[in-house]
Amino acid sequence: MCEEHMTEPVFEPPGARRAGPSRPRRPAEVREAVERAVSERCRATRTPCDTHALADVLLVASELTTNAILHGGGVTDFQVDVSGPGVRLSVSDRSDRLPVSLPVTDPQGRRRPGGHGWPIVCRLSRDIRVSDLPAGGKCITAVVPLY
Repeated sequence: MCEEHMTEPVFEPPGARRAGPSRPRRPAEVREAVERAVSERCRATRTPCDTHALADVLLVASELTTNAILHGGGVTDFQVDVSGPGVRLSVSDRSDRLPVSLPVTDPQGRRRPGGHGWPIVCRLSRDIRVSDLPAGGKCITAVVPLY
């Protein structure tokens, strides 16, 4: 797991957008919701959107969602909060298992396929928190800088 992770109870930051009845559950839907939220914030503050920073946010959103689908039993909730100099992404799933980074090779020295998502999230995020959910499962919250 990332060295920066913390485990704590779930919180909901002020101004967070919780996905409604048609919650994004697939990476493409999550990316669209994040892009929409960041674009609205840039328009509202009359700030130009940094396309490289937005690409990082979209990649982290996609990786968190993909990991929830592949390893967590599916996305159960998604939130995006664009405030200050970053974007807070929260993806919940059904699994209590903490994310881990796997070695690039197996014990026989063969390269493993996949396993790049969590290291990408760790590299691009400024803060990562893993929270246990009261009804089971977990919520991973990552803050990705926008500037």
